Amino acid sequence: MGQNFTGDRIILKDLGFYGYHGVFAEEAKLGQRFFVDLELGADLSATATTDRLSTGISYADIYDVVKTAFDSRRMKLIEAVAQNIVDEIFDKFQRVEWVIIRIRKPEAPIAMVQGEAGVELHRQRKAQ
Repeated sequence: MGQNFTGDRIILKDLGFYGYHGVFAEEAKLGQRFFVDLELGADLSATATTDRLSTGISYADIYDVVKTAFDSRRMKLIEAVAQNIVDEIFDKFQRVEWVIIRIRKPEAPIAMVQGEAGVELHRQRKAQ
């Protein structure tokens, strides 16, 4: 069954966090900055026509879930951090059908003068 990442979406970009994720001991001790971009697929037609937040999903609530998931446990790999965030989003927001998440690590411990390392996961809610 193919993935379908079309339709309405909520977008949050450049959410900044300070965390201790990483393979190396220095990363666990000193920490570093991470940036998270999200796209969440959900039907926004009721929110668009009623102009009522109660029919939608609050950006502030999404941020709180992402922050809690990001901080909840130290991971070695940002792929695992991303999956942990996706799992929490699906758990807390039943109307979200799919998530695209990108985590960027601008201070990755590799010899680069400029740029950043990152991952992007595409996940669709599993049928119940």
